[in-house]
Amino acid sequence: MLAAPLAPARTTVTRTAYWARLLPLLATLACVTRIPSFRRPLWNPDEGFLAVQARLLAQGGELYDTVVDRKPPLLPWLYQAAFALCGSGSLTPLRVLAVLAQLLTAVLLASLARRRWGERAGRTAGVLHLLVSVGLNPEDAQAATFEVFMLPWTVAALWCADRGRWGAAGAAVAAAFLTKQTGGAVLLPVAWLLHQRGGTRAGLPRLAAGCALPVLGAALATDPAGFLFWTVTGSAAYASVTGSELHVLVRALTNTAVLAVASVGLLPPVVRALRGARAMAAEVWLWLWLASSAVAVVLGCHFFGHYYLQLTPSLALLATAALHVLPRDGHPAAVLTSACCCALFVGWGLFAPRPDLAHAERLAAALAHRTAPADRVLVWGIHPETYWLAGRTPATRYLTAGLLTNYSGGRDGPQVGEKYAVAGAWPVFRREMTAHAPALVVDDSRGEPYAPARLPTLHRLLTAGYTEVARVDGAVLYARLPEG
Repeated sequence: MLAAPLAPARTTVTRTAYWARLLPLLATLACVTRIPSFRRPLWNPDEGFLAVQARLLAQGGELYDTVVDRKPPLLPWLYQAAFALCGSGSLTPLRVLAVLAQLLTAVLLASLARRRWGERAGRTAGVLHLLVSVGLNPEDAQAATFEVFMLPWTVAALWCADRGRWGAAGAAVAAAFLTKQTGGAVLLPVAWLLHQRGGTRAGLPRLAAGCALPVLGAALATDPAGFLFWTVTGSAAYASVTGSELHVLVRALTNTAVLAVASVGLLPPVVRALRGARAMAAEVWLWLWLASSAVAVVLGCHFFGHYYLQLTPSLALLATAALHVLPRDGHPAAVLTSACCCALFVGWGLFAPRPDLAHAERLAAALAHRTAPADRVLVWGIHPETYWLAGRTPATRYLTAGLLTNYSGGRDGPQVGEKYAVAGAWPVFRREMTAHAPALVVDDSRGEPYAPARLPTLHRLLTAGYTEVARVDGAVLYARLPEG
């Protein structure tokens, strides 16, 4: 008669002991796999873009007005908050937050797998995700950018849906979308779980409200029209690959192959399980998660390596489910193989050279030497980190040539030029060049299709008011001519 009340306490003790053993392991693994991220001041232009945005916001800039990008607001706000607390001279605080984001993703995956397939599955899911999450080019996997901070929200959405918490699931979907638009793809498996549970009548309104209210709040906190344009409607030309089909195809195949190498310990169990286990076919929500993540990678037709990070949680969980249904024990082999691959990618991150960063640092040093801290400058290129490294304020809200020419990721086709810019960008650019003409213009195009000679407006600006004063690694520096 007295034994029954002890069962909940025993369950709580067991759960506490489980997490007390697993959390230190996952935390250590998250730190070790991301050691390379602390070795460089910057990993890619996205980090530079976010760092410059954060500084402009701190100086009174307004998102989607005087500070613009084709991205939702959560990560610029996070960078701004980190800079406010720790200073804007280093991305180390963001590196720490990225470690925590990957750790949280692993913990949520472990909890989800443990609930469905048992304690061992929970450990496997968390460990596999952390091992595979660095399995890309280090500039994609180690950077503190959009996908890394989107992943915890996507897994949280499914964690909540698995427990029937539909309002919270919707809020997590919204947060994923507000970190990067493609994070909203997780709504598909969440909706399936809602349908599967048969709670559509009661759960659907809560899910819809959870999705809509945070997005509406973000729009109202910025500028609703600007928010809609920059996050949804203003990127049609950016998604086209006309004229660059071969270049995009090569990038897609290369990054797919790189992730396949990192996932070599995960894929064989999935294939074996599919051949002989109906249980895998029953996990429809998991396949929908993988499929929707794959569509998110394809969306936009750019296939940058960091896009592929969105696949890693679903791959890790799918492999865990496969290992659970296989008749023989494949957990150690899958983990060991993934660990060996992870070691290769961590070594790549630690020792691979970064010529683009070295170029940006030399260019920033020259820019800082030739201008005063209060001067505005224009860096015409696709490396906005030059502004941040030099500690100089951009003369325009358009931090890269891409927004003014539609150039992106080596696009070499005909759809590069003034007429392919973001709608209304060039009139704004001309006004800004008149209102606060840059003391120095850096042409960092170096033979790319967005060179000033191919852009009438910029070419006229340079020939009328500037003279060449130096060259750095092929980039040309122009100083403003004295007035009169």
